[in-house]
Amino acid sequence: MNNSRVYDMRPPQLPLATLIGRELRNEKIEKPLVRHGHAGLAKKGEDYFLIKPDCERTPGNSASSFSVFAIFDGHNGVSAAIFTKENLLNHVMSAIPQGIDREEWLHALPRALVAGFVKTDIDFQRRGETSGTTVTFVVVDGLTVTVASVGDSRCILDTQGGVVSLLTVDHRLEENAEERERVTASGGEVGRLNVCGGTEVGPLRCWPGGLCLSRSIGDMDVGEFIVPIPHVKQVKLPTTGGRLIIASDGIWDALSSEVAAQSCRGLPAELAAKLVVKEALRSRGLKDDTTCVVVDVIPPDHFVAPPSPKKKQNMLTSLIFGKKNQNSMNKLTNKLSSVGVVEELFEEGSAMLAERLAPDVPFKPASGLMRCAVCQVDQPSEGLSVNAGLFFSPTSKPWEGPFLCADCRIKKDAMEGKRPSRPKATA
Repeated sequence: MNNSRVYDMRPPQLPLATLIGRELRNEKIEKPLVRHGHAGLAKKGEDYFLIKPDCERTPGNSASSFSVFAIFDGHNGVSAAIFTKENLLNHVMSAIPQGIDREEWLHALPRALVAGFVKTDIDFQRRGETSGTTVTFVVVDGLTVTVASVGDSRCILDTQGGVVSLLTVDHRLEENAEERERVTASGGEVGRLNVCGGTEVGPLRCWPGGLCLSRSIGDMDVGEFIVPIPHVKQVKLPTTGGRLIIASDGIWDALSSEVAAQSCRGLPAELAAKLVVKEALRSRGLKDDTTCVVVDVIPPDHFVAPPSPKKKQNMLTSLIFGKKNQNSMNKLTNKLSSVGVVEELFEEGSAMLAERLAPDVPFKPASGLMRCAVCQVDQPSEGLSVNAGLFFSPTSKPWEGPFLCADCRIKKDAMEGKRPSRPKATA
């Protein structure tokens, strides 16, 4: 590789005044209002949430503001949930190039979310702790909503007209046949818990470890075919805005998406979150941590109050038959773009890291260092790209495609079952 021809692909650093001017010129409409509320009750104390309505793409530039809302449902302890809450956003932001405008930023966000999730998982596993967590991570920028998720927490969208759509994919082995096939192909075993006499009980789980999820952050005792690579979906809301309901499985095990949305229409976000929790407890009782965050995205000049809740008689019917209606409601998600309610901008759920990192040229400073697409650390350019095999001929180009450092390459291979994973705990 001729270092004299290597160049830096990073956008040039621009003065803050230039960035602010660019943002103001691109700001053709007033930003929508974002109102939020949260509620929850603890059974195990392993649910955590994140609400950051005052983030900025360009520090010091209020015109570049965006909001982040997230749910972390921990298991086998709280360490993974707390660590992820404290570090995930920073890892995502570090994977987005500096000096780009809003449209470029939104385009780069899905890839950065994948890198951020994987980086957070690698860093947590180095601590040598065995807890894990689901993550549903929501970024609201104007009318554009981007959701990344692993596990079985969920985010739904309720828009004007009563159309409810699911913005996440549940990664429960019991319901997700594709994930069962991927786990077994990578070296895991899927089966139910065996009790006395060989009787099998409970949901499908991954062994060793007995986790019923196929994706999470942490869980180093289960094996790295339980991957931290998120399903990511990005949509643009209609001019009437919409309501997001983000909640842990303590809500969704009790209520269908449609019932949760119906139960709180016409109410402000804070009261709506409390009512969703109340409906879940009334339906199932407090059997798990129950956490709900409601986010209303309201264009100031298009505000129309959400439709009022249905009559109690109809609500009772929905509570009884809500679970049966869930599959039919999920099918509506794929029809949203065709009816013009929500514009789908991006969706990808592959668990293969090579498919989730864009095939553009990696950063190549003239020093001969290249930046890892996951951990964002400069490394010698003699490393491997994400597309390079374990062995390659002298005429091949291992630097083509996103570059991975040695640690991230090991992580990628372990997730795909190509080599055993041996996470190292630091003192």
